[in-house]
Amino acid sequence: AAFSVFFMQSPSFLHHQQRFHEAHNRNACQSLFGMNRIPTDNHIRHTLDGSDCKQLYPVFDHAMEYLHQNQGLNDFHHLNGRILIALDGSQFHHAQKIQCPQCSTRKRKHGTEYSHHVLCATVVADGHNRVLPLRPEFIRPQDGSDKQDCELNAAKRWIRQNLRRYQHLRPVYLADDLFAHQPFCEELMERGGDFLFTAKPSSHQTLYDYLDGLELKRKLTRPKRAKGRGRETRIYRWCEYRMPIRDGEDALQVWWFDMEVKYQGKITYRNSFVTSIEPKSSNIVALANSARARWKIENESFNILKNHGYNLAHNFGHGHKGLSNLLLTMNLIAFAFHTVCDQACVLWKQARSRISKRSR
Repeated sequence: AAFSVFFMQSPSFLHHQQRFHEAHNRNACQSLFGMNRIPTDNHIRHTLDGSDCKQLYPVFDHAMEYLHQNQGLNDFHHLNGRILIALDGSQFHHAQKIQCPQCSTRKRKHGTEYSHHVLCATVVADGHNRVLPLRPEFIRPQDGSDKQDCELNAAKRWIRQNLRRYQHLRPVYLADDLFAHQPFCEELMERGGDFLFTAKPSSHQTLYDYLDGLELKRKLTRPKRAKGRGRETRIYRWCEYRMPIRDGEDALQVWWFDMEVKYQGKITYRNSFVTSIEPKSSNIVALANSARARWKIENESFNILKNHGYNLAHNFGHGHKGLSNLLLTMNLIAFAFHTVCDQACVLWKQARSRISKRSR
């Protein structure tokens, strides 16, 4: 009953019940979700509060495996058949009065703020707008005694628990500059993972000191713009030697490259990256396109979840024993199911071709 709210993209439990009570929707209640009667929203919240959201995690694996078996992952392949998994955190609850023991807290001048945050892992790809959510890792209210938990700690827990689960798909992990530091990179590589992380000069001074004065390899392409007229100029630079990611004799050696995009003489994009994959003339374009796909977790995941049908920021029910995390997990599963349908369900594709809007 709770999952049906998110799969049908209802803005609230009340709106959902009103829709299903309409005569033409009664059959959907039973045929799609196996419900003979519609429980009240308070009954749903009271019953589910205290249930462990990890009981639902195998459903994410089922969605991934179904796509894999039905060639639905083909559109996600990059770098010779590998997939890209982006890691990033997001807030999904924020209030000054509504709280539970699982809330993170922050002291402000006007009082205490309560919030929930989650570290999301999402399969992304350059070239289309579909993404696939994987098992989340919730950011805990405390780490140790008084220290607040954070995205980086949650990401470490995620790779310890899940890296082997997706190893057969040969994933490359994408993340922003926060993750491009030695302890996290080392732990990822020790477990057999590859990475493409943003690396800003302001937070990697030693790395850029080594780069200063080196003769870098260069490659230039001029593809057509996806929107507008004319062509872009894309300039790729990379170092053919590994660089230390930080100061010290025990510094991890990583590969570095950057990318600059110009249009009509103006720079429209510039970024630099560190990676465990050696950049070469034959793969530098694919590496840069893959690294830029990290933004898909912001645009095609968090933005869609918050502003285009999934109502992520809406408080469907906070509870006292983890209900908020459980409902967020169901919302992510609904998002995953919609991606599976878009990629591998013939009847769904036929329906979408006639009525393109998913909510209809």
